[in-house]
Amino acid sequence: MESGFENAIEQFRELLSEQCARAVKLAEEKDGVDFSSKKEIVIGVVDGDGIGPVIMKEARNLLQELLRDEIASGKVRLKDIEGLTVENRLEKGQSIPDDVLEELKSCDVILKGPTTTPNGGTLESANVTLRRELDLFANVRPVCVPSQEIDWIFFRENTEGEYVLGSRGIHVDLGDTSLSMDFKVTSEYGTKRIARSAFEYARQNHKKHVAIVTKANIMKKTDGEFSRICHEMAKEYPELEVGEWYVDIMTANLLNENIRKNFEVFILPNLYGDIITDEAAQIQGGVGTAGSANIGSKHAMFEAIHGSAPRMVEEGLADYANPSSVFKATEMMLGHIGLEKKAKVLARALKICAEEEKKVVVDGTKNGATAHEFGTYVLETIKRME
Repeated sequence: MESGFENAIEQFRELLSEQCARAVKLAEEKDGVDFSSKKEIVIGVVDGDGIGPVIMKEARNLLQELLRDEIASGKVRLKDIEGLTVENRLEKGQSIPDDVLEELKSCDVILKGPTTTPNGGTLESANVTLRRELDLFANVRPVCVPSQEIDWIFFRENTEGEYVLGSRGIHVDLGDTSLSMDFKVTSEYGTKRIARSAFEYARQNHKKHVAIVTKANIMKKTDGEFSRICHEMAKEYPELEVGEWYVDIMTANLLNENIRKNFEVFILPNLYGDIITDEAAQIQGGVGTAGSANIGSKHAMFEAIHGSAPRMVEEGLADYANPSSVFKATEMMLGHIGLEKKAKVLARALKICAEEEKKVVVDGTKNGATAHEFGTYVLETIKRME
């Protein structure tokens, strides 16, 4: 037992040293990329696994149509990146194999399909690794349901919290019993930049209400610091109404029709943001309907918010997966790289197909349409609009 205890202490010392060095390095961060000045924008396209290849095929078709002129002129290049499958990751014993990571780092932005994270073992989530390696600190997820007066946008801190060391916890054998511990990380600069992103968005988009979501009454060090830093920064934005909500109450408030319409912009630590945004997406119509942006100072990744749906694959339903979430992510990506007009065309096409005409409906069963049928419907709608 004593050797296990000493090993745990040494492991924690290593983790603490590593995270302290990381916190110091964050302060050296430079400004973001100006896409308007780039001669060529490289978009990495990653299928992932599970239902990923099915829905990404349709997203690729949309990109090739929407960016036909930009691709022909050399302004935009689509770069297919292979190897981010659970089979290859397990074989290499790496969350993201080195060669795949280098390919991803060579891209300006990434459009990514879902990836599978095996239960047990030490193989880290590919998303967690990507967020850390590319320093994608802001996970931005919009949720909009006009009929219910819902127009929300969530800014989830993406590189800290419980997830940053999620596969590096400590387990100690105590003889007749055992003890396991995981860790939660909050740095000052890491919190400042996610808060700044949210407050700036609110100011630039004429939003009034910003909600900070924590459990600072219980997690007094990590969430306490997150809360303090956000409130301190809020003083720079006196025109905004900034309030704080505990995460358990917020999960209930999002279901309260009398309260939820008052929310606009949310700032959340990593774990709470993961949970709350899935709840919000369900209110919108399901996790298959919401896109996700992961933004850093040098790179950005856009993806569906749902997983790889291995059960659908096992049941022979992969072709019936809903590609709407990755289509939404594609829309967000186009806006991020400065192609706002293209993003608006796609947004309008999705609204026509999913909310107005509804000629083709995907419901995840064989009674509904396939991903390809819905993708073709959206593609034909775009062509009619051009």
